Amino acid sequence: MLHPLVPLRRSSVLLACALSCAAAVAGCGSQEPAALPPAAEPPNAPSLTTKPAGRVTVVGKRPEGIVADGRSGLVAVALRRPARLAVVSAATGKVVERVSLPGAPRHLQLATDGPSSRVLVPDEDADTLAQVSLGGEYDGKDVPIGRIVAQAKVGRQPHDATPLGAGGEVAVGAELGNLLQIVRGDRVVRQERIALQPGGLAPIDGGRIVAVVAVKERVLELYDTRTLKRLASAPAGVGPTHVVCRDEGICYVADTTGKAILIFVWQDGKLQLQRRQWLSSQPYGIALDEERYKVWVTLPAENKLVELRARTRSRTGRIFPAVEQPQTVAVDPVSGHVFVTGATDGVLQTLRP
Repeated sequence: MLHPLVPLRRSSVLLACALSCAAAVAGCGSQEPAALPPAAEPPNAPSLTTKPAGRVTVVGKRPEGIVADGRSGLVAVALRRPARLAVVSAATGKVVERVSLPGAPRHLQLATDGPSSRVLVPDEDADTLAQVSLGGEYDGKDVPIGRIVAQAKVGRQPHDATPLGAGGEVAVGAELGNLLQIVRGDRVVRQERIALQPGGLAPIDGGRIVAVVAVKERVLELYDTRTLKRLASAPAGVGPTHVVCRDEGICYVADTTGKAILIFVWQDGKLQLQRRQWLSSQPYGIALDEERYKVWVTLPAENKLVELRARTRSRTGRIFPAVEQPQTVAVDPVSGHVFVTGATDGVLQTLRP
């Protein structure tokens, strides 16, 4: 059972905070990755015992990262074997385009700062950030679906990338380079060393600030994207992986090891943990439906998808049976439809909650 509106469990919270603070101190003092325990990984899923909700279609081997674009009606899925980007019709679930990539991507985000949408594809094997068009106009020219319109060499093993607003800049976290980099088009324009192993990234305040989960150091950090000055840092559980944020400064961190969603608020120059939303197993994929105040979370160890009513006083909502090994989740901001990748069978699940 999930636990909606459960108060903080004192002993569990103290242990989690102690481990997080110890990890942060060890990492900041020595900057030696070996001094800290390994970062969290997605849990393994059991075989399916319940039919997944919604529609399930085949997209390709080892799908992971996913984004949904409400403007074009397309969904982009990162495939790892072989390395491809599958562009799928949200209406039918069928693949309409496959884009070859030099190496395997893991997570995707969407840039919509202009007349067309672009998929941000951090390539962990090739250490590049590619931006793939979903059709329309880019830089004054019409480009087809699947065209790579920009590609920048970045730091070692870029895990995630997030758009920073109307200027077209993108923040990239180089997980094994311990770098936060700002990319414009085909080049890195600013960079700074940060806490160990930056994982998930999300923008707030119109892209003026970026939130970064350092998965090895187990902290959530906020950076000014113009100066790369660190604005705040806070312990983020015992094994955080990913983050999504509302623009006004509410951030939801998946504490995968800690079996919880951590809700932080950035206000008046302070970053504070407001709440732990306990879950029945380890969360991994996380997506924000900002318009409807919802966060969608995958629980791979239970093959489930969970709806959270996502205000600072969050509570759990519906629970859906998911595809096997549900790694990541995306939401169409226009329709509210939800999409989940199933890594075991190479499938895409579509729900219309």
